Amino acid sequence: MAEINIRPSSMLMKAKYALAAVLTGVVVYLWQARDQIYFLGLLMIPLYLVITATSQMVKNRFTTMQISGDRLKYEAGMASKTSRSIPLHKVQDVTVKQTMGQRILGLGDLSIETAGETSRLTIEQIASPRVVAEQILDIVARLNESKK
Repeated sequence: MAEINIRPSSMLMKAKYALAAVLTGVVVYLWQARDQIYFLGLLMIPLYLVITATSQMVKNRFTTMQISGDRLKYEAGMASKTSRSIPLHKVQDVTVKQTMGQRILGLGDLSIETAGETSRLTIEQIASPRVVAEQILDIVARLNESKK
C-alpha cells in the first residue's frame, strides 16, 4: 500500500516574509526622504509579519500526517506533542476548506472525519488539498474493498 506524508505548506509564510521585506524598504525610504523619526515606528508592521510567519513556520515544521499501511498517523507539537493513530477503516469523510486567499495560492485545510469520540482531525495550509483528499479516499476505498 502507498505511503503518503502530508505537511503544511510554507508558501504563506514565505509571502509574509516577502511582504515584510517590501514594507521595510518602504518605511526606510520614507524615513530617509522625509527625515521624520516617527516613520521608524512603522517598522512594527513588518516586525509583526516576521514574528507571526516565524511562529507559524515553527508550528508547521512539527506537524505531520502520514498514511502508512492501514493507519493514519498525526503528530503536532514541539515541546508538548499530540499524537493520534487512526485505523483507516474508521475514516468516514474527508473535507477540504479553502478561503479565497488559500485558493489563489493552491492551499487549503484538510479535515478528516472518523468514527469515534474525537472524530475530527484537521491539518491546515496544505498544498493541493483536493488531490490529497482524493488520494486518502482512494486508499480508504481500496482498503475497504480488500476487506470484503
